Amino acid sequence: MSDAQNEDDGRGSAAAVPAKTEKKVTEKETVTMTDGRQVEFAGKRKMLKEVDVNGSDVSVRFDFRNGETRTFTVPQELLGQFAGHGASQKIGDETAGTSDLDDIIVAVDAIIDRLSKGEWSAAREEGDGFSGASVVIKAIAEVTGKTADQVKTFLQSKLDQAAAKGEKLTRQALYKSFRNPNSATGKVIQRMELEKASKSGVNSDDLLTELGATE
Repeated sequence: MSDAQNEDDGRGSAAAVPAKTEKKVTEKETVTMTDGRQVEFAGKRKMLKEVDVNGSDVSVRFDFRNGETRTFTVPQELLGQFAGHGASQKIGDETAGTSDLDDIIVAVDAIIDRLSKGEWSAAREEGDGFSGASVVIKAIAEVTGKTADQVKTFLQSKLDQAAAKGEKLTRQALYKSFRNPNSATGKVIQRMELEKASKSGVNSDDLLTELGATE
């Protein structure tokens, strides 16, 4: 084999290795506000909001990229309405990306439980959504004889234990483990999903008959 062939082979091997994509760094701009504070604005952000709670006194500060700043203090007589609006927004946001009604209810139950314990925020990563949650909970309840609330508590404990150990376990990965078609819960889930599909209002036999009539 010639040196030229060796060089070609070398280039070919190198070309076969995909180039490592560098993660784009978000640019930040430090702005001096009119009150003298230094505030960082990342990317294209034009406004930043910060809530300050001091007992029953609640205020929100708005910082703008041009250095302007505004502060709104919630009037005591409107505190209840603002709290209700915030709770509605906070709980409603938990259902984002979830379309099934039963799954939406599971998501709302989860955030209400967390907020009732005084836990305002929880890290959400890809795979932490509630899609498919309700059928998994119902299947586990049927197989074990436990109540839905007991099953929810059990599943949440598994997620909490994994997080405490520094292990990566998403809600979706946990649900998926119960969907193994060879497992007791997997078989129940398949049956439940077939039953739900049969109630969709679409008759597949009628559709097949209609397709045959068009030939």
